[in-house]
Amino acid sequence: MFKVLKQEGRARRCTLNTVHGEIQTPVFMNVGTCAAIKGGVSTTDLKEIKCQVELSNTYHLHIRPGDKLIHDLGGIHKFFNWDKPVLTDSGGFQVFSLASLRKITEEGVRFASHIDGKRIFMGPEESMQIQSNLASTIAMAFDECIENPAPYDYTKKSCDRTVRWLERCKKEMARLNSLPETINKNQLLFGINQGSTYEDLRVEHMKKIAELDLDGYAIGGLAVGEETEEMYQIIDIVEPHMPKDKPRYLMGVGTPCNILEAVHRGIDFFDCVMPSRNARHGNLFTWHGKMNIMNEKYRADSRPIDEGCNCPACRDYSRAYIRHLVKAKEALGMRLCVLHNLYFYNELMEKIREALDGEYFESFYQKYRNILGERNSD
Repeated sequence: MFKVLKQEGRARRCTLNTVHGEIQTPVFMNVGTCAAIKGGVSTTDLKEIKCQVELSNTYHLHIRPGDKLIHDLGGIHKFFNWDKPVLTDSGGFQVFSLASLRKITEEGVRFASHIDGKRIFMGPEESMQIQSNLASTIAMAFDECIENPAPYDYTKKSCDRTVRWLERCKKEMARLNSLPETINKNQLLFGINQGSTYEDLRVEHMKKIAELDLDGYAIGGLAVGEETEEMYQIIDIVEPHMPKDKPRYLMGVGTPCNILEAVHRGIDFFDCVMPSRNARHGNLFTWHGKMNIMNEKYRADSRPIDEGCNCPACRDYSRAYIRHLVKAKEALGMRLCVLHNLYFYNELMEKIREALDGEYFESFYQKYRNILGERNSD
């Protein structure tokens, strides 16, 4: 199912075979929280901009339109017309970041919907049932997301509870995958490493969840306010204890530079709302660094956003026109910017894979690790 093809230092070139097709890694998963990319991007567009995996949110789809409705319509792939892999996160992060009046117990979490205040309960079994109804390719285990920083004693108790929840997730998924009414009986389960920024808790937790022999492993609870170097340090501490023969996923990360650094440290999967969120405000990524299309200097600039880029925006439109659209708050401007940024991220991953295949990743990493984080002076 998962195969490491090449390795340069800790950076890995792998493939993951799934019921919905093969995933080439390292890979960036394009985030469509409510089964759509914000900015008017369709699943047809996703194929054009080289998306391999779409990521949707368990919590949001449970709230609306309802996971049972999606199940009755044939699962998320039929619901939004996508025939490639889909990863659904567990809903844990949203329960702890969006929901109000939450109460955590050993059974799970009781909370109020951020939409209408309706009282909801979600635990490991409920999260697995929702994700099974969605019929995603990869389901994420239900975990507790805690604030950074958090008290050491509470973090340890939370990690221990997350292990117990993970055991329940695995048992429930095995049950669900055996049922005749289950749409995707080959759904995969990834566990999530937690532990805040406490190195000993991170390592201890990773060792415990590695024993459960899951389909993949994620590092969660990072990129939530801690210093960037602290995040890299946690990856360095945890990575040696992650199974070598399973996919590694760094959740919610990040900038192009973050991705390069994490690939260099042995991570395979990434996701982040940043490229689409930034694009909706005119902040774009290019091979020469970051740019804000709203700047006055682009008012009469007839060049594409990034010369050499083959995204739909750069193929057909100028900086001047896209700037005009964004300034005028035309929906097309936002859409073109989102298409560009997502294409850039997907192409970045493609070039990283090519560098690993060609055994020149280290030189690629050294060349772009600083450029991609700088302001584009062009």
